[in-house]
Amino acid sequence: MQRKRYAPGRTGSTARTGSTARTGSTARTALGLALGLGLGAGLVGCSSGTPSEDVTVDAKAGLASPVAPPGRYRTLFEPCGAVPQAVLKEMLPGAAALPDPERDRAYRGTAAVTYDTDRRVGCSWRADTPEASRRLSLDIERVVSYDTAVSDDARAQEVYVRKQLAAGVPLPPTAPPGTTGTPTAGSSQPGIPAAPGGAAAVDAPATTPPAAPPPTGPASGGPTTSGAPSSTGLESRVLEGLGDVAYLDDVLGGSGASSRQRSVSVVFRTSNVIVTVSYREEATGLAGAPDSRELQEGARKVARLLADRLEE
Repeated sequence: MQRKRYAPGRTGSTARTGSTARTGSTARTALGLALGLGLGAGLVGCSSGTPSEDVTVDAKAGLASPVAPPGRYRTLFEPCGAVPQAVLKEMLPGAAALPDPERDRAYRGTAAVTYDTDRRVGCSWRADTPEASRRLSLDIERVVSYDTAVSDDARAQEVYVRKQLAAGVPLPPTAPPGTTGTPTAGSSQPGIPAAPGGAAAVDAPATTPPAAPPPTGPASGGPTTSGAPSSTGLESRVLEGLGDVAYLDDVLGGSGASSRQRSVSVVFRTSNVIVTVSYREEATGLAGAPDSRELQEGARKVARLLADRLEE
């Protein structure tokens, strides 16, 4: 029988080749696992790092100062056409006796000179007679805050409170229901933002409760510092139910030995707009002092018309 030819090293070479193949396969498997684990770790690291960065960005955004909201009003209406002619006839009775051109001019009114009609407008009407002279005027101001941390309404409240304090009308101890309110002295309630250092932006004096509603009887009693009789409730006072906040100022003065003059002003704020209605009568000759109740009712009537106009 013929023997198989012996090839030296074939079996060993095959064994070594198989062993090498198995070793290479094992190495490749280990390398794949290592790469897989490394890539996984990298992905985990990336995904774990992303929320951290997001949290940092969110935290910085949360520390930014919020921007105060703008006021409700961006423009103002034309004031000379805001009071109906029927109302003007009641408040300027002397105009009915004027010649036609002068009467028409009296009812048309005279616009106030302003530099920006989106920020401030005004109008005035006047009628003179031998016995008395009456004048009605409007001043309408739209307040804008240039501080991003202070709203237009808050800035308007500061302006309003300064007007009220200058008129000598005490601030109410608490805010009326449904209003932004006027703070007492040294406070930082809504209505007046606190100034740097924690002090109130407007230093208000000690407050007293608002006056009682006026009685139905005729005006009587001695004049107060404002000229209005205190015993009838017609003195200068805070008003309710008009705009966000409102007050009335009644002042009796004289412009001559034989003259008597009374000026009634109603001031109210609605959002970032402040309206001032002034109604004045000057009596001459032997006529007595102008009637406080009549002037107050006329000024309040016009103020209510303008408040309704702002709500349109």
